[in-house]
Amino acid sequence: MTNDNGKMNREEAGRKGGETTAKNHDKEFYQEIGQKGGEATSDNHDKEFYQEIGQKGGEATSDNHDKEFYQEIGQKGGEATSDNHDKEFYQEIGQKGGEATSDNHDKEFYQEIGQKGGEARANQRDGGSSDGPNDGKMSREEAGRKGGEKSRR
Repeated sequence: MTNDNGKMNREEAGRKGGETTAKNHDKEFYQEIGQKGGEATSDNHDKEFYQEIGQKGGEATSDNHDKEFYQEIGQKGGEATSDNHDKEFYQEIGQKGGEATSDNHDKEFYQEIGQKGGEARANQRDGGSSDGPNDGKMSREEAGRKGGEKSRR
């Protein structure tokens, strides 16, 4: 592409320059300049900048991918994580998650999930019906409800 006076336009000059650079440099060169560029960007921008571009990127990704895409990358990430960590890692993050949940929720939250869990287990045990056999034992649903009530006190 040339303009009216026979000179290359910016697009053509950029393309040719990029091709020449690619021929003259290897992967290591690009990693190095990428590292320098990342450091310069980090020096010039604050946390809000990264939050904003992260949100924009997340929105663009979600516009371009379906549920199966996220299931697939989630599974791959989970497998990679399990390959790289041991039981203690999972115990530690489980404890941190439990503490964070505890900090963010009140007694009513735990009562509600306890009741829902009890009902779900009772339905599983009774084959989908919450009216199972009465063998003198308390159902899980009842135990969940009573446990929720007890934690209120």
